[in-house]
Order: sequence, then structure tokens, then C-alpha cells
Amino acid sequence: MSAGENGDSDGRIKGIKSALRVVPNFPKPGIMFQDITTLLLDPKAFKDTIDLFVEHYKHENISVIAGIEARGFIFGPPIALAIGAKFVPLRKPKKLPGEVISEKYILEYGSDCLEMHVGAVKSGDRALVVDDLIATGGTICAAINLLERVEAEVVGCACVIEVPELKGRERLRSHGKELYVLVESQFEPTTQ
Repeated sequence: MSAGENGDSDGRIKGIKSALRVVPNFPKPGIMFQDITTLLLDPKAFKDTIDLFVEHYKHENISVIAGIEARGFIFGPPIALAIGAKFVPLRKPKKLPGEVISEKYILEYGSDCLEMHVGAVKSGDRALVVDDLIATGGTICAAINLLERVEAEVVGCACVIEVPELKGRERLRSHGKELYVLVESQFEPTTQ
């Protein structure tokens, strides 16, 4: 589901979309980088982003917001505070002190891994996975697997931006997970 599909595009979605920047050929030629840093420079658009997620999930009895490194750390904590949930960072290897549980996953160009503190999420916790963008869905699926290995119930996944051409939504759907996004990716360079 997208925010605009159920009538909440009351101008906030347009403001969020206009606050995002597209940077061509970054980090390598051919990539149209979807930059959220300009959204963070616009307090109203940033607040609207958080508010839309909170409005969508506030009645879902979520006990854990699991934010994917690094931009999930920007959007996850304010959502967690607003709905009364704990925030759990899902990090790249060797970034968390103490005992961790790991989930390796395959990317189009290699492999990667997410880690979470042992005991941070309990059996029966209701979790929401948060990141800035979904492309192929590989990282988000790894996050889901990590949470489900500790017997959390993953309620859904929330991203600011979706790249629909890369079919991450279909991948999540095949795992039975809802994806809620605010905007689709843009492919025209923007200046901000």
C-alpha cells in the first residue's frame, strides 16, 4: 500500500516528494540515487513523513521498530517514540557490542549481513521494519528473517521511497508481508 492510495495524500505526500533529491550517476555511473538528506533539511516534510507512518501504524500494537542501517535509524526512532515502541537497530557486521544474532543475504553484486543484539527482540513482539527505500527487497527480507528467527511477528515494512521497477514489493508479498511506502522513486535529476 502507498500513502496516496487510501486518501492521505492531503498535500503532505506532494511536499515529501518535492523535498527529495535525485542525484544522477551516484555512487556510480547509471545510478539515479534517491537522496533523503534534502528531506531532512525541510522540517515540515520530515515531520509529515513521520506523521504519515505513525498514523498508519498507531493502532497495530507494534512493540518493536527495527531500523535498518543507516537511514532506518533516521526514521525509526521518532516513529517508535510516537507509538510507544522500542527501537532496535539492525546493523552491518561488527558494529554492535556484545552478543548478536546475524542474517546473511545475497545482493545483486555480492552478499551482506545484518546483526541485532541477542535479547533485543522477544518472542511474540510485534515488529515493524523501517528503512528509507526498498529496491529489490533483499535487505528488508533479511531483516524479516532475523526478526522471525527470534519468533517476533513482523507486522509490516515501511519505507519512504519504493523503486517499483526492482520488484521488492512482490518479493515481500511472496513472504506475506505488507509494504507501506510514501512515494515512488523519481528518475529525473532534481536540484536542491
